Amino acid sequence: MTEKRADYLTWDEYFMGVAFLSAKRSKDPNTQVGACIVSGDNKILSMGYNGFPKGCSDDEFPWAREGDDPTQTKYFYSTHGEMNAILNYRGGSLEGAKLYVSLFPCNECAKAIIQAGIRTVVYDSDKYANTPSVIASKRMFDAAGVRYYKYTRSNREMKLIL
Repeated sequence: MTEKRADYLTWDEYFMGVAFLSAKRSKDPNTQVGACIVSGDNKILSMGYNGFPKGCSDDEFPWAREGDDPTQTKYFYSTHGEMNAILNYRGGSLEGAKLYVSLFPCNECAKAIIQAGIRTVVYDSDKYANTPSVIASKRMFDAAGVRYYKYTRSNREMKLIL
């Protein structure tokens, strides 16, 4: 063969694939979210997935989505994938970085994304688009000049053998 392969992954496929793979680490029984932060020159800076903070046992804290007592649901304890990716980064500034995430960020993650200096968000699912949280996220992203766009799936089948 004298020419390069033509069927290699695009950068978006590669980094969203890393976000999807990160989501597989989540122990949340309902929603698994992964995130991957990338530099302007396409280097992976950090990754994260949704789960409980260090030292908070996922066997002792609740995974429930609903309940009479909100302290017995996951929402007060779980850290989102985007937030974990930001908090996991140890290299200094994320100014100008791009975030790949499997689910559109909530308003709390949007604040952290903006404050961290991330300039682009690539997301796969926007299933909560009509919720106040995501409406607020998009309003803040628009005001802060954070570009966001939906990942375009290639429907290429990829198999990982582990």
